[in-house]
Amino acid sequence: MRKGILIISICILASILIFETSKYTARKSYKEDTTIDEVQESAEIPEAQNDYTQNDIDTVQDLDSTPDKQTDDEGKDKSAAGNSDFSEKSGTDNLQGKTGLEPVGENLTDSGNNTEKAASESAKAAENGSDADSKNSPDTENKNASDTDSKNALDVDNSNASTAENKNTSNTEDSTEKTSEEKKVLVFVDVYKQTYQTEINPHVEKHDYDLSCFKSDGNFTTYEGDDRYSYRMGIDVSHHNGDIDWQQVKNAGIDFVFLRIGYRGYGAEGILNEDRKFRTFIEGAHAAGLDVGCYIYSQAINTDEAKEEADLVLGILKDYKLELPVVYDPESVLNANARTDYVTGEQFTENTRVFCDLIKDAGYQPMIYSNMLWEAFEFDLEKLADIPVWYADYELLPQTPYNFSFWQYSNTGLVPGVPERVDLDIQLIKK
Repeated sequence: MRKGILIISICILASILIFETSKYTARKSYKEDTTIDEVQESAEIPEAQNDYTQNDIDTVQDLDSTPDKQTDDEGKDKSAAGNSDFSEKSGTDNLQGKTGLEPVGENLTDSGNNTEKAASESAKAAENGSDADSKNSPDTENKNASDTDSKNALDVDNSNASTAENKNTSNTEDSTEKTSEEKKVLVFVDVYKQTYQTEINPHVEKHDYDLSCFKSDGNFTTYEGDDRYSYRMGIDVSHHNGDIDWQQVKNAGIDFVFLRIGYRGYGAEGILNEDRKFRTFIEGAHAAGLDVGCYIYSQAINTDEAKEEADLVLGILKDYKLELPVVYDPESVLNANARTDYVTGEQFTENTRVFCDLIKDAGYQPMIYSNMLWEAFEFDLEKLADIPVWYADYELLPQTPYNFSFWQYSNTGLVPGVPERVDLDIQLIKK
């Protein structure tokens, strides 16, 4: 009888043991499966983030593809400010308030405050949790020990939280300062008053002109009141400006002129031409006592064509002397199918580099003709940092933050001796 009871008891215990073992195995298997799923799900998160980043890149690429263009198959009037037919300068007062440099990421300071607040709340929660644990202890002796342990633990936690908080706040402040210094946004307009914005390159030299010293009388612009700089007034012309009385130009207070020396047609063939009035103009300008520079209107689509343009310029200049730079003027064409429509900013930069190097090697000073759209979305200014800039902008004040030596501020100027409206320029000379 006893033996039978013992056997039955053993069977019952064995059944219970098998049942509990099965439950443990099932729980372990579920936990492992869940962990694997969570790891897989976490591993998928970067893919979603990458998709978001690519969308941002596509948006930026869409913005960067916005072209600056001009009309005229010969480059009749250089339109670095956007369009050669634009003549109104309305809205410049409002522009002055919009083109200041605005820091990107200024809300990072708030992020630092949130970090501080979170750390403080975390420490407070830890303190409250320790107090609650000690109050619920049933034994007085254990309670005192628990209080001591809790206090020591809290001191350590607070010390760690304080250290982490100071470190995070310091990192946030450093990040904010660095962002404010290196990431600034420029808001500017083209000649149609279309608004653009671009991040300013912190590695490109900035000008230090006092914008309040630029004074306009409605036609000419001067630069007065800055003891660091003097200025000279000039014009730039091509054969489209007609017959010019250079002595009248000189008597009107003009000190220098940039003459178009040649151009490439924007048609498929891209034929190079010498400006048919260049030789007459340079001789007349020199006879009147004007300093002369020249520019070539480029439609080069590769570096080989940029070399051809440099060869044309140097071939003409062997018979003349220049007091001012040889300017490379690559432009896009507005309202027409042009050979440069699909030339990238990288290619324009390479073309410019090749042309300017050849001009410099021949003993002349090269210079680049540019505007804010090209500085923002076409040229790689870091690769052209050693070449001075002739900047074009028909707003009341130059919008570029970058350095420039000449400013073409109007394409509708009136100068005695020039029968057509003419481009007006100012040269800034450091004393």
